[in-house]
Amino acid sequence: MTPNDIIRAIADVGFPVVVSVYLLVVFGNKLDRLTEAVDKLASFVEGLGAGR
Repeated sequence: MTPNDIIRAIADVGFPVVVSVYLLVVFGNKLDRLTEAVDKLASFVEGLGAGR
């Protein structure tokens, strides 16, 4: 996305909408990675408990 595209989007829908969409995209990706990390950690912890 070029700076002109961003400015056009702000002019069309407003600054709060553009910021909200940006944050949803950024945090959505981070949330996906965090979910994967928690799943891996849960599998690791389950593996530790299986050795008893």
